[in-house]
Amino acid sequence: MSIDAALSQNHPEIVPFSAAAAEGRFTMPTCRACARAHWYPRAFCPFCFSFDVEWVEASGDGEIYSFCNPAPAPGTNVIAYVRVKEGPILLTHLLDADPASIQIGGAVRVSLQAAKDGQYFPAFKLA
Repeated sequence: MSIDAALSQNHPEIVPFSAAAAEGRFTMPTCRACARAHWYPRAFCPFCFSFDVEWVEASGDGEIYSFCNPAPAPGTNVIAYVRVKEGPILLTHLLDADPASIQIGGAVRVSLQAAKDGQYFPAFKLA
């Protein structure tokens, strides 16, 4: 799937993530100056404000930091905050999860999801 031209024009910071995700790789922007990964993608480091940011392949492993099941019904996705091994906490979805089996601190694994416009987003599944 190609990345939509409007997406790359309006949100250039997400293009490297979506390009890697289309190849099945989970990457995160990481600052070369302070060595910290961050999420959501941006052109500068939110910790030290350096513009020396590179995209580094991430493990895809994380743990549930917090979650909410706003519509508890079979087949619905649970909204969660997940802390990935590299440090950042992502607002995301837990896919195919039985709400009764979800626990704070539970292990999860990334599942890269494609949107219609060619953009990808990281969702997670219980590990």
